[in-house]
Amino acid sequence: MFISPTLCPKWNEQNKKWGELLNTNFYHLSIELIVGFFALFLVTKLLGKTQITQLTPFDFVSALVLGELIGNAIYNKDIGLQYVLYAIGLWGSFIYLLEWITQRFKKTRSILEGNPVIVIRNGKLDRHQLKKSKLDINQLQHLLRDKDIFSMREVEYAILEANGTVNVLRKQQYDNPMNKDFNFKPQPVYMPISLISDGEVLWDNLKQAGFDEAWLLSQLNAKGIVKPDQVFFAEWLEGDSLYVSTYI
Repeated sequence: MFISPTLCPKWNEQNKKWGELLNTNFYHLSIELIVGFFALFLVTKLLGKTQITQLTPFDFVSALVLGELIGNAIYNKDIGLQYVLYAIGLWGSFIYLLEWITQRFKKTRSILEGNPVIVIRNGKLDRHQLKKSKLDINQLQHLLRDKDIFSMREVEYAILEANGTVNVLRKQQYDNPMNKDFNFKPQPVYMPISLISDGEVLWDNLKQAGFDEAWLLSQLNAKGIVKPDQVFFAEWLEGDSLYVSTYI
């Protein structure tokens, strides 16, 4: 049975209120999103151009906090447009002030932005700097592989930058022109295998390499090392000798 809306004034009134509510909410949300977008665009322009790879940990956290402030301000019905602008302006001012301080006073850069740290020096791992930077061997190996370096024996110097990336200076013998430049016959390529990490023998890797504890001890003894726990990192590569880095 069809019921005319005119016969149901309560239903008609409720439907009208829902329509007004939806229109109001969408209107305010659209305005806040538009204003927030242009305000963020203005703040990023004022703060200068920084590539993603150049972001310091503080820059990254600042961007997350700013985005969270905007999101909460926009979707909270109790917060008006003026609070959105205030949140963007105040947080942007803090970031701009810190950028100005680091540009004006050089001594503050190490505190606010951090300093580059040499984690491999003269081909040796610096355990103290790795520990200070909260970086373990596996993480360092991952960063080196990002630079197309699969063996630590190839590295003369490795610098951990303030933004968390690693820049590498290869040893001279590993920084030669490619074989194809001289028409050399291609040689087999082998993957280096880590045998000792932070004083502990990686038994599964040792077995995978086809060696046992006696062989490992003999190799270490040949280098003047008595026990594996004296070794910070050791790596084996087919066709090459055992690479060992002791604690500094």
